Formats: sequence, C-alpha cells, structure tokens
Amino acid sequence: MTIEQIADEKLGRIRERGTYRTLRELSGAHGPRVMLNGKEVLLFAGSNYLDLSHHPEVVEAAAQAARDYGCAAGGSRLISGNLDLHEAFEAELAAFAGCESALLFNSGYAANLGLIPALVGENDFVVSDQLNHASIIDGVRLSRAQRRVFPHGDCAALDKVLSEVCREGVRVLVPLDGVFSMDGDIAPLRTMVRLAHHHGAMVLLDDAHGTGTLGDGGRGSAAHCGVMDEVDIHLGNLAKGLGSFGAFVAGPAALRDLLINVARSFIFTCALPPPQVGAGRAALRLVRDEPWRRWRLQGNAARLRAKLAAAGIDTAPSATHIVPVVLGDNARTMTVCEALLDEGFYVQGIRHPSVPRGTARLRITPMATHSEEEIDALANAVVRTVERHPAPDA
Repeated sequence: MTIEQIADEKLGRIRERGTYRTLRELSGAHGPRVMLNGKEVLLFAGSNYLDLSHHPEVVEAAAQAARDYGCAAGGSRLISGNLDLHEAFEAELAAFAGCESALLFNSGYAANLGLIPALVGENDFVVSDQLNHASIIDGVRLSRAQRRVFPHGDCAALDKVLSEVCREGVRVLVPLDGVFSMDGDIAPLRTMVRLAHHHGAMVLLDDAHGTGTLGDGGRGSAAHCGVMDEVDIHLGNLAKGLGSFGAFVAGPAALRDLLINVARSFIFTCALPPPQVGAGRAALRLVRDEPWRRWRLQGNAARLRAKLAAAGIDTAPSATHIVPVVLGDNARTMTVCEALLDEGFYVQGIRHPSVPRGTARLRITPMATHSEEEIDALANAVVRTVERHPAPDA
C-alpha cells in the first residue's frame, strides 16, 4: 500500500467524522491583533496570554543570547550542550517554584514523556483525571504503569481509587492539570493533594496554563490554591504565559539527578536553544515585575464571561483566562468559527479528540493587552453569530 493510499484511507475516515484539520497561516508577531491571510484580525485563539513573546525586553534578551551563544546549544545536555545559561535559568526556575532544583525540557509534552516513566513502571499505578492532557496520557502509556481514571474533578472518586491501589511497595502517582486547557477550570488542588498524600501517593502538577498567569508572583495554580509547598513535582511551561519556548520540572534535588540519568526525552535530544533560554529568563523577570499583566488577563476573561452570561451563553466551568462556549455539534462549531473570522475575530473551534465527543466548542483566550472595547466587541460578535447559527435540532 502506498503512502497516498494510507493517507486517503485514514483522512477519509477523519473527514467523515467531521474532524478534518488544516493549518492557518499567520504573519508577524503574536499580539492582540495579528495578520491572517493578509487581513488584520483580533486574536482570541493563542496562548501568549501575557503578551510577552514580542516584549522588547524578551526580544532583546533572545537576541543577546544569540549573539553571545549562537542559535543552538550545539548538542545534548549530557554531551556538549549544557551551557551556564541553562544552569542559571534552572536555578531561577527552582526559586520561582520554591523547590531545590529544576530541569529544562524542550516542551511540556517532552517533559511528561520523560518524567512519568522515570517515576513509575509496570507494577505501579497512575491515578489520572479524566480530562488530563494528552501528554500525561502518553507519558503513562510509555511508563507501562496501570492507569486508573476518575471522573473530572471528582475528589470522592479520587479518594476511592487511591484507597484501592495504594499499598506497601507500590508506587502511585497522581498527575493533575492545574488549569484544564479546554474548560478553563482549576483543579480542586487543596483537596486532591491532601487526599493523595493521605494515601501515600505522589503528586505531579502540570501547570502549563497556570504558569505566570495565576497566583502570587505568577507562580501558578498551586499558589492560587495555597498548596505550593505541598505539591511534590511542579511542571511549568515557558511557551504560553512566559512567551518563550520549552518547559521545566521542579522538585527535590534527587528528582533532577534522576531525570538527568533516566528521562529519555531529556537525554536523547539537543538542549534548548540559547535564544529561547534568554527569552524565558527575561519573561520570568517580567512576570515578577509586572503583575498587572496577570491581573488584566483575569479581568478581561471575567468581563468576557459576564458579557456572554448576560446574553444567556454559558461558559461554565471556566474560572480563568480560557473561556469555552460549548456548541456540541462539530459542523456548527466550525461554521460559527469561520463566521467570526469573517467578522475579524480569530476564535478557534475545538473538536474531538481534543475534547470529548459531542462537546465541540469555541475556545476563547483573551490576552492581558486586549482592551475592554475589544472584549465587548468579541462578546457581541459571539452572541450574534451563535444566534445566527442555531443547533441542528433547535
């Protein structure tokens, strides 16, 4: 069978399900407004939440790192790519997370693929929220640990599963998303962390969307929930709130030592490029020095939710800068998405497998630097467009 035949067969099934995807091409820097196919649109579909990716200090830090170190680290960290720049940034990230040490990875996905198999194996258990990110799911698969899934955010179910699997000689890991990327809700971390520890389980907090955007000092959902010191392992992302690229794992010094020696996604890849490290360091300073960015971000999201609610559009369970409008039907969702784009609002439609079947939605992500007028204009456009395209059975 040829590659073309394989592609035709598989893509045919995807098209039949109504989940075929294509790429959009943007030009210029990410900001509140971007150029898409030669047309300026308001961007409400990105992850550059704090609008730091094109901040002059971040750009200059990246450029300076490129001038000083070049555009590549030149090797894996264990061979020739371990730069003093990496080590300095890791010390800053460890302090940011309130941990003994930190280790950089090239993405949050790579971090989970390396971290989870380093902690658990085929005789162990991972107790996972039903809506945990794909990188957690794939990390568990690579670990060969036994996975037990509990309904989203259900603390009683978590307690029950933990009571069944936790016993002497068995390692149990509870990975939790801090902010769930498709619903915008925050995990009930205070209860979940304490339940896990009560049963003797480890807690991994993947705070990809909370890093920089929530909590005292922008330290994320654990700080927001008051459990910063109780989480065993912090996983933060540099490519979203911090406007750079990469990720970090923070925890005890022994964890860093373990990962350097066994995490395949760390060992067998080139080190994070110096410009990205420089950009991340500058962004981390700005998160500390410009708290107005996360305050404005959350204020914009709250304003959007309120405007939509006033028009009868539910955005539950969102409590953060990720605001879903669940429309259910795949075709309707993408029709609304394209109609909004025609009006100058880039809001992404999300379908299965990114979300459960039957829960296709608009995923709206305002930025700290959107104006109140832009938030209101978007809300009005969403209300008009959703009303103009009712559900098939309405």
